[in-house]
Amino acid sequence: AVLFLIIFLWTPPHFWALALFKSEDYARAGIPMMPNVAGQASTRRQIFAYALILAPVGVLPWALGFTTPAYGVFAVLLGAGFVWYAWKVLQMADDDHVMKPAKALFGYSLLYLFAIFAIYLADCVVARLLAMGGA
Repeated sequence: AVLFLIIFLWTPPHFWALALFKSEDYARAGIPMMPNVAGQASTRRQIFAYALILAPVGVLPWALGFTTPAYGVFAVLLGAGFVWYAWKVLQMADDDHVMKPAKALFGYSLLYLFAIFAIYLADCVVARLLAMGGA
């Protein structure tokens, strides 16, 4: 359930960051994405809000005892990075047509999801191997 929650909370800021820098394409195609429906400022605020929730949820596997502290450290660092990139998006001006912060968050969000699950998997595999060796 925790891994599902991570994906659930990761999805909106990931796609809204994409929608920010591709909003003209979505508008031309008639696809109602958040920046075109609620505006860029609202989209940026919601991205940041989701990032603030996602960061501690990413640490839950460790907090609930599913992983070792090593996972917890990586999850904290990855979550802090996500919040930092989301903060940069929040600070963007409405007339920012380069959209560098939104593009950076979109790229980082891909890294975040891959890394959080790869570290979770590695942590569980190493813990299991160590447990088998100690038996």
